[in-house]
Amino acid sequence: MEFTLSEEQKMLQDAVRKFAEREIRPTMEEDLKNHVFRPEIVKKMGDAGFLGCAIPEEYGGNGMGILESVLIGEELAKLNASWRLPLNMQNIGPALTVNQFGTAEQKAGYLPGWVSGEKLGFFAITEANTGSDVVSMQTTAADRGDHWEINGSKMWISQASYGDYGLLYAYTDRSKKHKGITCFIVNLKETPGITVRDITTKMGLANAPTGEIVFDGAKIGKDSVLGNVGDGFKICMWQLNNTRISCAAGAIGVSGAALEAAVQYANERTQFGQKIGAFQMIKSSIAEMTAEHHAAQLLVYRAAWLKDQGLPNQFETSIAKYFSAESAVHIANEAMKILGSFGYSSEYPVERYLRDAKSFQVVEGTSNIQKLIISGVALGEAPNR
Repeated sequence: MEFTLSEEQKMLQDAVRKFAEREIRPTMEEDLKNHVFRPEIVKKMGDAGFLGCAIPEEYGGNGMGILESVLIGEELAKLNASWRLPLNMQNIGPALTVNQFGTAEQKAGYLPGWVSGEKLGFFAITEANTGSDVVSMQTTAADRGDHWEINGSKMWISQASYGDYGLLYAYTDRSKKHKGITCFIVNLKETPGITVRDITTKMGLANAPTGEIVFDGAKIGKDSVLGNVGDGFKICMWQLNNTRISCAAGAIGVSGAALEAAVQYANERTQFGQKIGAFQMIKSSIAEMTAEHHAAQLLVYRAAWLKDQGLPNQFETSIAKYFSAESAVHIANEAMKILGSFGYSSEYPVERYLRDAKSFQVVEGTSNIQKLIISGVALGEAPNR
């Protein structure tokens, strides 16, 4: 077993750190206050090759795999977790899914735009009353002969308000239950009958745009179907098993940043005539945080490696996603306690780490859903796919 990163992977980490400092840091504090999203940064990510992992080079792919995408996401999230989202909205979500299930025409038509960052992507699954229970979605796609007619709405969709084209999941035959869901490629900006509304009432991820998409008799072409009619649930689960590992990468990025902040403060802050890092209770917290972060990191890297090898990984991915999300929240919370009033103040980034960390317990399948997947495989009720 090999536990070291290659020289190329270490160079990638360094390149992403420098990118974040150069392109994100200068305007970050002001952007966080005003909830600003900068599409030009996504384009620069594309120019740097960050959005092409596991995508064929003929469509702009960078020759790297899922593990490298995890390294990119981790480093971006250490500075600002909002900027890990484009990896999912461009690469690991839509691009990887269309590359797996799309026609040659769909791949050529959509992948280059997502990978380059010139076109902003999204994937629309969640609805106002549909979260973990995907089969309960209400959005429909009716076959009108020469086109599909879409009606319904999707909620909490990342990059919705800026999205060019992305993936939509809707019922084409409700009587078939999960086998009646179909995946479509939808152009938000060029399709009449689609309205997008911003959602600004979020706890964290202030620089990541989120919105509601409303479909009112929207007409899309018959060639918009990804895969086959009725394959949507299968495609959705395949996609989520990939995007979850990217979320886990964001979680270890945040936990790593929180741990570093806590260690630095414990080595600088003096109370009762000594650094607070000398006190046993602080040492205990630092030890717990360090162990959890390193354990989460190994779990995430292993799940990514399994994906790159084409081996079954749903079990390992859910373990990684669950543990990294829970540990990120715990580590950020402990960091806040170590910093005391400064941890609670927006003068320091620790309070943001805690707000951002909470998102990882929810997105791409809640922690409870991950527990169900983990226990199902552990009990022999389901295979590891």
